[in-house]
Amino acid sequence: MVAGLAAGLTACSDFLEVDVKGKATIPSFLSDPQGLNAALVGTYNKMYAYIDNEFTKYGDVAGNMVSLPTASTSGDMVAQYNFTSDESQITGAVGYIWRKIYVTQANANNIISYGPSVADANPTQRDYCNRIIGQALLIRALCHFDQCRAYAQPYNYTADGSHLGVPILLRTPGANDTPSRATVREVYQQVIADLNEASTLMDDAVARDYHYGSLQAVNCMLARVYLYMEDWENALSYARQAIGTQQLAQGDDYLSMYDDLNRQGEAIFRLSGNKMNGYLKSFYDNNCVPADTLLSLYDAGDLRLRLLKNTVGGKQCRKYTASVVPDNEPKRDDPFVFRLSEEYLTAAEAACHLGQYAEARRYVGAIIERAVGQQKAEAVLTATADAQLLDLVKRERVKELCFEGHNFFDLTRWKQPLVREQRTTSTVRFMAYPNDRFVLPIPQDELNANLSMQPNPTVNSAERASGAVQEE
Repeated sequence: MVAGLAAGLTACSDFLEVDVKGKATIPSFLSDPQGLNAALVGTYNKMYAYIDNEFTKYGDVAGNMVSLPTASTSGDMVAQYNFTSDESQITGAVGYIWRKIYVTQANANNIISYGPSVADANPTQRDYCNRIIGQALLIRALCHFDQCRAYAQPYNYTADGSHLGVPILLRTPGANDTPSRATVREVYQQVIADLNEASTLMDDAVARDYHYGSLQAVNCMLARVYLYMEDWENALSYARQAIGTQQLAQGDDYLSMYDDLNRQGEAIFRLSGNKMNGYLKSFYDNNCVPADTLLSLYDAGDLRLRLLKNTVGGKQCRKYTASVVPDNEPKRDDPFVFRLSEEYLTAAEAACHLGQYAEARRYVGAIIERAVGQQKAEAVLTATADAQLLDLVKRERVKELCFEGHNFFDLTRWKQPLVREQRTTSTVRFMAYPNDRFVLPIPQDELNANLSMQPNPTVNSAERASGAVQEE
């Protein structure tokens, strides 16, 4: 298990090893508001490292709406595309997602641990310090939640979330600490506790700077967590709070938030790639394209197709090909963590399950109308009975949030089988739900270093080729 201060004060040589010198320097570094803020900036950089690379890619390539045209026996994310992830892939998605999330989490924990004493010692800057602590709590919640999504089955895999999740780490572990995996229910309870505490420390109903966490982002996160838990009332309530009085970005304003990184659009929380090497840009530019299963869902005049086809009509994800980039940084991309459209879709899905169909129609109708115009949107909604409305919401979610790391996780929480296009370049075209391979293996280095860490069945065993993958 890795741990390290984002500013570079802690070094690690193993998953459970923490440099003692780094430990000694952390209190002095985090002794004033300026140090606390510097640590927060570093924590955002570490968060960027996992979201702007393997984690977001995994949410797409393991799903059924993208294609890797040059897929072969090796290459970036090919193992996840083919569901052949290996626990020994320490320098691939398996190891990097685990490691990078823990590094981010360790940095957040340092801020949460030392922040209150800094606030007490600087009462005139208490609100400033509290906002930093609140952002660290939001980041820690995201870390636990995202790691749980990658290495554990979805919350509803068991009736009460009692299956294995990931370790809950509320402080940087020492060299002799051997944390074991909590249940998914316990992980989610901790995520909610962190978010509830964060909400008491932040007072910005709308993000002041969308590159930083805000109360609005906390409400977005709570809506997402409760959606996964199938707690429809809370999911709808927090989605409403996150939406507030904001309106969806329309037309060129919608498209420009992808093409011009100076434009906020409907961003609520979007990581800054300033002075960072972005990896989603090159991956979606060259290696990962829309699948026929995705393109077939759109009306010919759908605005969103302009983000999925290049200027000559060929398949290309254009969500990371910004032509206007601050400081002309050629490798920069700024991935969304939360944007308004997701909240509309969360509200619509939750409202469907609550039988509040008029509200569900209002939210999903706004998404459709922006994409195809009022007349077509009204026709679609008129032709959709209440009993079929949830399916419509799910289709719109797939179309709206594609290439933003949601597809595979939505499939598993919806308990749907994986069905890919006939011409898929993957070795796997069909997988039934449930399936052991719908999670990543726990990295072997972690299992070796921590004897309390439980592996995932099948994907962490010698029976890897025993037929868990079902193909048509």
